[in-house]
Amino acid sequence: MAAVVAPPLKHWRTTLERVEKFVSPLYFTDCNLRGRWWTCWFRVELTIPEAWVGQEVHLRWESDGEGLVWHDGEPVQGLTKEGEKTSYVLTNSLGAGDPRSLTLYVEVACNGLLGAGKGIMIAAPDPEKMFKVSRAELAVFHRDVHQLLVDLELLLGIAKGLGEDSQRSFQALYTANQMVNVCDPTQPQTFPVAQDLASRFFGQRGGESQHTIHATGHCHIDTAWLWPFKETVRKCARSWVTAVQLMERNPEFIFACSQAQQLEWVKTHYPGLHARLQEFACRGQFVPVGGTWVEMDGNLPSGEAMVRQFLQGQRFFLQEFGKMCSEFWLPDTFGYSAQLPQIMRGCGIRHFLTQKLSWNLVNSFPHHTFFWEGLNGSRVLTHFPPGDSYGMEGSVEEVLKTVVKNRDKGRTNHSAFLFGFGDGGGGPTQTMVDRLKRLCNTDGLPRVQLSSPGQLFSALESDSEQLCTWAGELFLELHNGTYTTHAQIKKGNRECERILHDVELLSSLALARSAQFLYPAAQLQGLWRLLLLNQFHDVVTGSCIQLVAEEAMSHYEDIRSHGNTLLSTAAAALCAGEPGPEGLLIVNTLPWKRTEVMALPRPGGAHSLALVTVPSMGYAPAPTSLQPLLPQQPVCVMQETDGSVTLDNGVIRVRLDPTGRLTSLVLVASGREAIAEGAVGNQFVLFDDVPLYWDAWDIMDYHLETRKPVLGQAGTLAVGAEGGMQGSAWFLLQISPNSRLSQKVVLDVGCPYVRFHTEVHWHEAHKFLKVEFPVRVRSPQATYEIQFGHLQRPTHYNTSWDWARYEVWAHRWMDLSEHGFGVALLNDCKYGASVRGNVLSLSLLRAPKAPDATADMGRHEFTYALMPHEGSFQDAGVIRAAYSLNFPLLALPAPGPAPAAAWSAFAVSSPAVVLETVKQAETSPQGRTLVLRLYEAHGSHVDCWLHTSLPVQEAILCDLLEQRDPAGHLPLRDARLKLTFSPFQVQSLLLILQPPPK
Repeated sequence: MAAVVAPPLKHWRTTLERVEKFVSPLYFTDCNLRGRWWTCWFRVELTIPEAWVGQEVHLRWESDGEGLVWHDGEPVQGLTKEGEKTSYVLTNSLGAGDPRSLTLYVEVACNGLLGAGKGIMIAAPDPEKMFKVSRAELAVFHRDVHQLLVDLELLLGIAKGLGEDSQRSFQALYTANQMVNVCDPTQPQTFPVAQDLASRFFGQRGGESQHTIHATGHCHIDTAWLWPFKETVRKCARSWVTAVQLMERNPEFIFACSQAQQLEWVKTHYPGLHARLQEFACRGQFVPVGGTWVEMDGNLPSGEAMVRQFLQGQRFFLQEFGKMCSEFWLPDTFGYSAQLPQIMRGCGIRHFLTQKLSWNLVNSFPHHTFFWEGLNGSRVLTHFPPGDSYGMEGSVEEVLKTVVKNRDKGRTNHSAFLFGFGDGGGGPTQTMVDRLKRLCNTDGLPRVQLSSPGQLFSALESDSEQLCTWAGELFLELHNGTYTTHAQIKKGNRECERILHDVELLSSLALARSAQFLYPAAQLQGLWRLLLLNQFHDVVTGSCIQLVAEEAMSHYEDIRSHGNTLLSTAAAALCAGEPGPEGLLIVNTLPWKRTEVMALPRPGGAHSLALVTVPSMGYAPAPTSLQPLLPQQPVCVMQETDGSVTLDNGVIRVRLDPTGRLTSLVLVASGREAIAEGAVGNQFVLFDDVPLYWDAWDIMDYHLETRKPVLGQAGTLAVGAEGGMQGSAWFLLQISPNSRLSQKVVLDVGCPYVRFHTEVHWHEAHKFLKVEFPVRVRSPQATYEIQFGHLQRPTHYNTSWDWARYEVWAHRWMDLSEHGFGVALLNDCKYGASVRGNVLSLSLLRAPKAPDATADMGRHEFTYALMPHEGSFQDAGVIRAAYSLNFPLLALPAPGPAPAAAWSAFAVSSPAVVLETVKQAETSPQGRTLVLRLYEAHGSHVDCWLHTSLPVQEAILCDLLEQRDPAGHLPLRDARLKLTFSPFQVQSLLLILQPPPK
């Protein structure tokens, strides 16, 4: 097979830094360290000197670890050297009658704001790292000196920022100079004179046309990253109790806070603090934002999981703070799906804020304020803070940058300014607030207004006529290694999304069929919340430390275990009262009829293959004897003398060379060959994978220059199943001296695709494993599945926007088609992918060493499949095939007699419409209301009929939060509902079931 040519375009910075990092003694030296998390408690007994009456008294505390001051059993102040919070205000003015003695407790963590790594920030935790307390003392705080320092700092910032061409710059500089002249540090009585000079300067107002900066307190806390989940609980307390102190002292200060999960933790562990947050929310100073359970990844979660982020988050915010959020808040996530605008709008969200696209490695995104149009045409007003940060500190430089860098000058005159230490928490400081209050309306600078997200978006909305529109995904040109890193987490995510889908469906059917069945709403909410927690943007992406990855895997195991128990319970309820022999119930959880080969358990632990047919979203009894294959052609397996193997089921014919590579894939009916001439498919390739810095996050363009095909040895290919119902061949492949692979290539009777069941023992360092399929198709665009739909991306490198997408993400399938023919590559747990020219490539495994040196090491199992097809992928059934690969038929034991006849709960008349979800409504009188979610999957306008055999009393359209559409009543005719869809539209409806028979 010809080698893939390296990209013709090179990026100067990445190439330069690549060489620097290659010789660096600090980066990518692959150390394997692991840390532990605990806290130490200090009892601090204070005695304030009598001479300090009338003074502002602080406890000064400096420690390497984050600290939290406790008083009378409640947290009162976070302390962190990195977050510039090293004192706690004991009293603003010590009164004559105030107590002089006080006992406090300080809880100090064995980690800083950004974890406990050694050397570089993203290093694994260092178990030998020492933390010390370097200061613990009482001090008098001179607020007048503090204010002078703030003023002088701001004046210097204005002088430097406006430069020598500005009259106002000289005014600032000369004012500062005069203040130095009149101010004698040894004579405090000179301070007011200097203060007056500063006040005179800052009191000179700007004009009406000045740009307005909306400054909002902010504290981005990663729900887990370089620290475990339990440390985030403490980070929330440290950060938010400090924000409460600021809100008390500054009535105009507004603090925005996202992530319902974190607030739920605080409610559980710090109920007093939670009550204070509710109090300040009523005052309008504490503003919950985002609407989601966590700040999830914007690429990998399924469409349904994204809906659940909002459903769980918005319901929590409504319950705890009296209202839902109107803005989606996702400042630090690694790209944004083209279906997010529709999901937002369906969840009551009209506005969106992020800044992450400022991290683009190649192209600068052209807007800061614009309308974002999603896959179905839904639009949300979107704002990127022009300062390109969510952790501003209130400096003049940042304020000026916010105006200068704004790419929508003339179209809008308002910008966000999010201030406060973030990532590891910390949040705003009093100094930041003081700076911004001083700059509120000063000539020469933009107007600064302490403001809420709601005020910002109201201002942007009122001036939005000239804003531009961006259609499609917001693709981050960085961090595309997160589609592949920690493959076991990706697999757990996909599997648990499937399990919860299946449990909800079967439980809903049991609810409708059995008067005694209780829908497991509380258990399902707990399992969903675990899954949503793991979809945080540093967990499902794999960009976390080993301890977090282990916790995530434990969460997945809990979901699997409890989910399987709930499946069995629902199956038992479905079987109750049915005639028939004891045995198995074969369940199809997808909304179309399926005929497939499956392995059925037999007595003694054995399994036998059976060809079963199960109606849509229903069940069938297990076959009691082997059934004839007619009219299906049996699978034929032949091994040639040269060691090659051919598998043929009359639909497709597969030829493997003696090492297991795919030399031919033919559609039998037309004789059309799918593999490119002179090439081979199922070719494993290994790449060097050394990014510039963000090891677990990044795959750089230059990795493509290091492509090395993994070559097997002839004679390793052997026949497995010899045909009939199923044919297979298997082989072993030594990837490297340390890593090996075994694969079974399987073709079932009547199946339109060939499956590749793969097991890898992976022990590498900074290597990247992919599998490639060069196909006999020519097209400038490939199609990739995303949430509730699909989109096209280029297969060429014409522009920098094209080649920056050398590694992209997809869900269950990707397809390369020309007129009349195409080839689809399906998978059961992978997300990283690319199509370049005619080569479909699926990313399988990485081996980064930071922040987790053990990432991806060990054993992996996964399946991918190749499906050639005539016509379009829509008409050929690629979407359904990918669903079937991911949602296998279930063989559930029936504790009593199993039903003797097949039964279907739902069917949809159009192949373009997918019934994605069936669940009990969150608010369900007598528990007899179901929610159905459907979407148009082909990209077409379509009318369809939804058939149901359930006892439906009433059907009403609703939004994604399950709120009724007042005009959404649907007439039910002959157990059918008529639905109309536009391309990629998602629709939800409530089905109110008839009362159960008494």
